[in-house]
Amino acid sequence: MDFNLTKDQQMIRDVVRDFAQSEIVPRAAEIDKAGEFPLDIVKKLAEMDLMGLPFPEEYGGAGADYISYSLALEEISRACGSTGLTYEAHISLGCMPIYLYGTEEQKKKYLTPLAQGECMGSFGLTEPNAGSDAGGTQTTAVLDGDEWVINGTKCFITNASFARFVTTTAVTDKGKGTSGISAIIVPTDAPGFTVNANYEKLGLHGSNTTELFFDNVRVPKENLVGKRGEGFKQFLVVLDAGRIGIAAMSVGIAQACLDAALKYAQERNQFGKPIGKFQAIQFKLADMAANIELARLMYLKAAWLKDHNLPYTKEAAISKLFASEIATKAALEAIQIHGGYGYMKEFPVERYLRDAKLCEIGEGTSEVQRIVIARQLLSPECR
Repeated sequence: MDFNLTKDQQMIRDVVRDFAQSEIVPRAAEIDKAGEFPLDIVKKLAEMDLMGLPFPEEYGGAGADYISYSLALEEISRACGSTGLTYEAHISLGCMPIYLYGTEEQKKKYLTPLAQGECMGSFGLTEPNAGSDAGGTQTTAVLDGDEWVINGTKCFITNASFARFVTTTAVTDKGKGTSGISAIIVPTDAPGFTVNANYEKLGLHGSNTTELFFDNVRVPKENLVGKRGEGFKQFLVVLDAGRIGIAAMSVGIAQACLDAALKYAQERNQFGKPIGKFQAIQFKLADMAANIELARLMYLKAAWLKDHNLPYTKEAAISKLFASEIATKAALEAIQIHGGYGYMKEFPVERYLRDAKLCEIGEGTSEVQRIVIARQLLSPECR
């Protein structure tokens, strides 16, 4: 085993870390308070060729591997959870379906502007009555001549207000269960398509979270992504890769918790000495550091498997499950170490807790991850 990063991976991590700490960290609290999407930061990420980091140069990407993307995502999330989720959803959900299953024409038309950062990527999967049970999709797409006519509603969709098009799932063949679901690219300016961004959220206030409404929306039949009826299979693969991204995001938030807790433990004096000298505080810090290191190794392993075209469904689920849950625990411990100050917005740890919780929900809840892992372990008779 070789645990060393390549020179390119290390360079990308260090460049993104420097940018995130100098440009994003000073803005993070205001982004959360104002609830404003950080478009200027996204533009800077595009100028650094990060918005298409893991995609080939022929489609406007940087040609890096998934490990490099995951490392970049960790550093961005360490600086600001909202910006981290924006970046993760753009690449893992917005770009990936088109890259994996789109035609050459679709890749050039849609993936290239995404990878160059000209617009944000967005993926319409979750519905009011189809969350963890994504196979229960109720949005429909009926072929009428040379056009798909789409009707339905999506919820909790990231980045859609700043997207030119959304890859959305819909039932194209009723009565076929999950084999009747397809993915279709829908331009956001299509008549009958409405994006509503009125959610009031616990955290990640700077991330754009929307509802999508389709009222007889017509799109060309060539906007179908991949084969008809294979949308369910497609998004399972997309979510596998996305779970690595959420794991990296979780590790970034957890690392920010440890950074803040370490700083406070060495500066805060009680009973005549820094609280970091008390064993109770030391044990909390040690547990946080151990869990973060384990979570980082797990997402890197999953990303390595993906880069080498090896099966990684189980590893992606394990990394997402463990990293997301330790991020929440790290935030709680960081608040505890800060005491009363941890409960105040003057310090960032209360924001870390609000931001971390989403990681246990988005792209498959912790419960769903445990189901995925168990199915990978058990024989077909027991699944």
